[in-house]
Order: sequence, then structure tokens, then C-alpha cells
Amino acid sequence: MNPSDLQALLERANEVGVGLEIVGGLWVWEPFPGINHQEAVDRIRATIKASASAQSGCGCFHYADIYIQFPDGSLKRPDISIFCRRPEETEHAITLVPEAVIEVISKGSEAKDMEFAPYFYLAQGVKDVVIFDPFTLFVLHARRDGRKHCTSPATIEFEGGCQCQV
Repeated sequence: MNPSDLQALLERANEVGVGLEIVGGLWVWEPFPGINHQEAVDRIRATIKASASAQSGCGCFHYADIYIQFPDGSLKRPDISIFCRRPEETEHAITLVPEAVIEVISKGSEAKDMEFAPYFYLAQGVKDVVIFDPFTLFVLHARRDGRKHCTSPATIEFEGGCQCQV
């Protein structure tokens, strides 16, 4: 499918309230998240800032629900993507790999977000992956060197120099 046709399909999916992701060639359709999910995303985004101990000069640019085309060709919309520099504006998906990704679990997506997402994002070069379950307050923070579990509220320090409250 050419980029223009794909863009038209993505726009049409948005119009009818359905999210589309393409992961490893598999098309994944999901209903848009509810209000509790969006409020959790907004609360987390409001806390993203440079870490006090950061030496990197990361800009901590963060965006909700934007399309990112990953190096393997997969097209995903993380709930929150954090970049050290502002991605170039484009009519299609961003190709800059985020420094960190935060996924907020919705009912019915627990397995996809908890089991699959950390491995996928880390394999694509994302340095920090946070999965937050607002129903249980469980937080998973995955990096290449391991996983940490905690309970919300928690401060998460990202390798790129940003931090947030989950």
C-alpha cells in the first residue's frame, strides 16, 4: 500500500473512532480509549520534565497518540511518546524513535500492552518503556537491562534525562 492510501485509511479509521496499528505486518484495530484512559494520559503528561540529575540536555518533548513508523516498518500510536528533540513535522508518521514510551492499559488490552509492548519497543530502540494499569495501579518500567515493578504513584527516571509521575 502506498503512503497516500495508507494515510487515507488511517484518517478514515480516526473518523469512525477506531485506531489502527500495523505491527510486524499484522493489522491491529482497536476502539478509541475511554475518558478514564485519556485522563490518566493527561495526568502523566502534565508531570513530564527534565530530571534534576539530568546531564543530557534532553528537551523532553512529549506527544499523545501520534503515529510512529518504527525501523522494522511497524506503525504504532503509543499513548505517550517522549523525545529529546522535536520530531520533524510530517503529513505521515514520525520516523524518529522515541526515547521513552508510556502505555496506559485499557480494559481488554492488558495482554497486548503488558506482554507484547515492552519487547516490541525495546527491540525498536526505545530506551524506556512504562506500562501503567490505572485499575490496579501497577507500573512496569522496562529497559534493556531489566524490568522494575512498582505501584502508582511513582516517579520514573528515564535514561534520556526526563522524568514523570505515574
